[in-house]
Amino acid sequence: MNNNKNMDTAFFGQPRGLSTLFFTEMWERFSYYGMRAILLFYMYYAVTEGGLGMNQTTAASVMSIYGSLVYLSSVVGGWLSDRVWGPRRTVFIGGVLIMLGHIVLAVPFGAVALYVSIALIVAGTGLLKPNVSDMVGGLYSDNDHRRDAGFSLFVFGINLGSAIAPILVPWASDGFGMKLFGNTTNFHAGFGLAAVGMFFGLLQYYFGGKKYLSNESLLPTDPISKEDKKSITKKVVLALILVAILLVIMALIGQLNVDNIVNLLTILAIALPIYYFVVMLRSKKVTKTEKSRATAYIPLFIAAAIFWGIEESGSVVLALFAQERTVLHLGNWHFEAANFQTLNPVFIMILTPFFVWLWENWKKQPSSPKKFAAGLVFAGLSYAWMAIPGILFGTSGRVSPFWLVGSWFIVEIAEMLISPIGLSITTKLAPKAYQSQMMSMWFLADAAGQAVNAQIVKYYSSATEIPYFLAVGVVSIIFGVILLAMSKKIFKLMDGVE
Repeated sequence: MNNNKNMDTAFFGQPRGLSTLFFTEMWERFSYYGMRAILLFYMYYAVTEGGLGMNQTTAASVMSIYGSLVYLSSVVGGWLSDRVWGPRRTVFIGGVLIMLGHIVLAVPFGAVALYVSIALIVAGTGLLKPNVSDMVGGLYSDNDHRRDAGFSLFVFGINLGSAIAPILVPWASDGFGMKLFGNTTNFHAGFGLAAVGMFFGLLQYYFGGKKYLSNESLLPTDPISKEDKKSITKKVVLALILVAILLVIMALIGQLNVDNIVNLLTILAIALPIYYFVVMLRSKKVTKTEKSRATAYIPLFIAAAIFWGIEESGSVVLALFAQERTVLHLGNWHFEAANFQTLNPVFIMILTPFFVWLWENWKKQPSSPKKFAAGLVFAGLSYAWMAIPGILFGTSGRVSPFWLVGSWFIVEIAEMLISPIGLSITTKLAPKAYQSQMMSMWFLADAAGQAVNAQIVKYYSSATEIPYFLAVGVVSIIFGVILLAMSKKIFKLMDGVE
């Protein structure tokens, strides 16, 4: 590997190692979003239609808590990388677990395979996702002007994989799979394609990593001491014992079921960020100025959680709307409900250049709290928009696919106002003693939002469609207005951070 990072321009003017991480993450996102595009339908389709025959409401709730767990696990993945394995090894282990998770789903072992797969993919994604991004930054020296462009190229790879997957994986299930296995949808063929995607990512990562990634990525940045290892091991064992006892008690009283497990995980996803905030604000390591900034982050965190709850519903509520309420053809062009999942990454790729230009050229642009407020309003409007077809045409028939296209376009405007701004402001407001943990908070906002989604999605159906979309949309808009009214006070608490 070339030791001079600034001389390596082999990948579109960027370090050759970026291609390794670009394709690794592209294939990982392909496998993850390909699986998510069809998983909801697999859970609630009848057994005779190739599914598990799960109650639709429970299936939607499981989908939401699944997404929440993925972001919760990223906190553990970041810690294992920093303290135990180093980023390169952590990412590889994560990729292997993800591939195994898809393989488990690709075999017809029913509900048991589903839950084993969820456990493997949650663990694997938590190990891989936060650490690939960290290694991208490691390709550049501190004064390398190519860093921002390199991250932009990396993000393009993420969205490229996410955009292709909802087209190819449903095709493997409903097109290729049906030709091979008869008229019944064969979801296992789609999950198998997701596994193949992750396998290609692992090959690229393993061989490319040896050549083009630094040896520093093999080492943890803050290796754990023997004393800490013993203490943490005891805490982990104790936590596992407590969980086991809780599950046994639930089984004995007849309450051990999927819905109650989802409820427990929802409580965890909400309690964990609250715990983090309390620890930071009470810590003696955090200065008065840093506590003020951490306090300013609380309303932004809540705003992010509301936004992610709406944005991540694309694979749950909007997926149900696509399947049950949407005309799935335009003229002679027929498509699958799962194909709509490609709209999210496609609109991100379309909107990103415009917003990059906007932030670079808008001299007196609004503060971060005001951008968040505007983002919440747009997120709410994307849901209010979805109430219109029901109001105009009723909720018993099918409507134009352009209603979904419009909703996704509006919510991606919200993402442009919240997601990149949130990542930036999180690093700026972080206390020095909690720099890494603060970045974990950004992932926890997504986890909390999806955990809440796991509860409220239980109230969605065609019959409740109009009040559901209006209620969630109005809550987001109202909080956006409140955040706008509080923006000056929040900006003051940020104490010089812009």
